[in-house]
Amino acid sequence: MLAIVVVPTYNERDNIVELTERLLALGLPLDVLYIDDGSPDGTGKVADDLAQSCSSVFVIHREGKLGYGSTVIEGFRVARRYPWVLQMDADLSHDPAAIPALLRAASDHELVLGSRYIGGVRVIDWEIGRVLLSWMANGYARTFTGMTVRDLTSGFRCYRRSALEALDLAQLKANGYGFLIEIAYQIWRSGGRLIEVPSSPVELSSRGGPSLQGMSGGRQDERGSGTACPRLSVPIGPLPSR
Repeated sequence: MLAIVVVPTYNERDNIVELTERLLALGLPLDVLYIDDGSPDGTGKVADDLAQSCSSVFVIHREGKLGYGSTVIEGFRVARRYPWVLQMDADLSHDPAAIPALLRAASDHELVLGSRYIGGVRVIDWEIGRVLLSWMANGYARTFTGMTVRDLTSGFRCYRRSALEALDLAQLKANGYGFLIEIAYQIWRSGGRLIEVPSSPVELSSRGGPSLQGMSGGRQDERGSGTACPRLSVPIGPLPSR
């Protein structure tokens, strides 16, 4: 496979079937790795059903909510054998249609960020307070680190394998979304090339569910019918008892 998409999950049972369909509909040689932090809503079971339905989907189960950064790092430990490692959220705020652009940019960069702040503020239906908070957090991060990229807190990104192999993952300290700044800084400080490509996240309260139509762009799946799985029949079922 060309790349793997690392997706941390916690209580995302209503989203991961659609996300998987949209990723596989791209017609790219992608694997998908869900790392679930013991979601009480049954996300892990839905992910297991997806893995049973499609050989391109894999699942790691963790005991309890151990934190965003450690979840992604665990995914990286598995994913570093792939030439490119993509990272995105499971809540459908990141558009899989931007993945081809991320991969193209990664051909000569160690880290590609799906940026909300290239060519203006590229967010859809965010409240102004959230936009300002994100903008100020990124401004502070740039000042503190000396980096010039505009969206250091983007969780939609693509890494070259060489960049991840050069990192001592055990030395990464941040756990929340500060982890995104820390890992970008470590790659940049070691001489890695960073670039941003435009990406427009969606505010979930007004998203209304993206359409699957047109996602594949008319391309044929390069992996053959055995792993394409363009439409997945995965029952979500009732909420588990606590």
